[in-house]
Amino acid sequence: MAILKLKAAYVKRNEEVNSTVRAVVEINPDAWKIARDLDDERKNGILRGPLHGLPILIKNNIATDDKMQTNAGSYALMDAKPGSDSAIAAKLRKSGAIILGKTNLSQWANYRSGNSSNGWSAWGGQVIAAHVPNQDPSGSSSGSGVAADLGLAYACLGTETSGSITSPGEKSGLVGIKPTVGLTSRYLVIPISEHQDTIGPMTRTVEDAALVLQAIAGQDGHDNYTLAAPYKHQTPDYVKHCKMNGLKGKRIGIPRNVLDLNYDSSRAPYYAAFEAAVNVLRDAGATIVDNANYTAYEEFIQDPSETVLQADFISGLADYLSNLKTNPHHVHNLEEVQSFTHRYALEEWPTRNTAIWDEALQAGINNTSPEFWPRYLKNLYYGGEGGVFGVINRNHLDAVVLPTDLGYPVSAVVGGPVITVPMGAYPVGTPVELSPPWNLTSVAPGVPMGLGFMGLKWSEPALIEMAYAFEQRTQARKTFDHYIVPKTQLKMAESVSTD
Repeated sequence: MAILKLKAAYVKRNEEVNSTVRAVVEINPDAWKIARDLDDERKNGILRGPLHGLPILIKNNIATDDKMQTNAGSYALMDAKPGSDSAIAAKLRKSGAIILGKTNLSQWANYRSGNSSNGWSAWGGQVIAAHVPNQDPSGSSSGSGVAADLGLAYACLGTETSGSITSPGEKSGLVGIKPTVGLTSRYLVIPISEHQDTIGPMTRTVEDAALVLQAIAGQDGHDNYTLAAPYKHQTPDYVKHCKMNGLKGKRIGIPRNVLDLNYDSSRAPYYAAFEAAVNVLRDAGATIVDNANYTAYEEFIQDPSETVLQADFISGLADYLSNLKTNPHHVHNLEEVQSFTHRYALEEWPTRNTAIWDEALQAGINNTSPEFWPRYLKNLYYGGEGGVFGVINRNHLDAVVLPTDLGYPVSAVVGGPVITVPMGAYPVGTPVELSPPWNLTSVAPGVPMGLGFMGLKWSEPALIEMAYAFEQRTQARKTFDHYIVPKTQLKMAESVSTD
């Protein structure tokens, strides 16, 4: 199939559904030329890599040095231009992928408001997920989740600080890989936290996610965290770890206290699906270690401190803004971004407040302040010895598993990897739940549920083995319904106009 025809088919699919779901904010105006050039390369026997010619949508906080916006959904950064591609965008181009466009997101990656909705941004509007009408897409990689679910590109990229790939991945019935912090470069990605931010794929299969991760992983001199990776010259071949017997012989822990401390009757279908998933793991040859509990979990969930994220955001945002080549609204730090947001009507302030920023500015520290380090060490304890790393090391585990929504928070604070894989959907008869204050549907019959695999840093190969084996045994994604789907099929691509 001609790459140009494939690209045209994906654009047509976007046109058919995006006015409803608002997952994509922009199609790359250069995509046609890029597709033609890649077609010519292929005709001349040149293939840049396994992603050659495949269209990928990226979240609108990942900078591209082209005609597209990188504004995190905010008018404060409209027409602000970086001096170069982000490291991630450069890797995609080198791999032969077509950056098809940018996806909508929870504005500022869900780091502005205490009362906004998942998937809303001032520039992009409200993302709606595709499994039930008015569905909450979760966030912050909301548009990437919905776009990948509906096949608006071969794959999408999201970013995660705490749950922003895995949670919207779960709600859209996807595979989402939140890599170890440092496996993928954050250079010229609009930040929240240098200690927690990471970039990863959101796809319909584990194998697709592994293929994309292969293309974007690796060291980058602009991001010192990537230099800590144990892969100096070549990252693992993640696709080779997609093994049917990937669960055989694995030791997998269940932090039962996490389940117990979060239980209420409304979660009963979620917990039932999880127990069924554990039986699948056991039947596939895994040893299940129950009551592999997080020793600091109760303290963790009672600790309201946001010091690390607040301090990192103040420092990281100013650093990102200082690297812009053009900055039309002259915003150079959080105070100036906040002031712009309060003055610009389309930002919907104060209806959607800036409480997160207000609190960060009131705290008045950055990540070089003396108050920062003890707080960061506390987070390392919660996720390390008192959390996922400690329980894995004490029990000689390969991973721990939890329902995705319960799994990612502890891994987030220590920078550990998470993979979410579909495990089912809420059954008929499930009471509908709405997420306040905007009343999007968060729980209802047909909303997907995910199983989260959590591991030690750099354990992506083993997690992919387990996730792939679980996916192949369950094929849960194939059971999901949608209330909206594109009409154009990729097998019809040869008949789609490229004019």
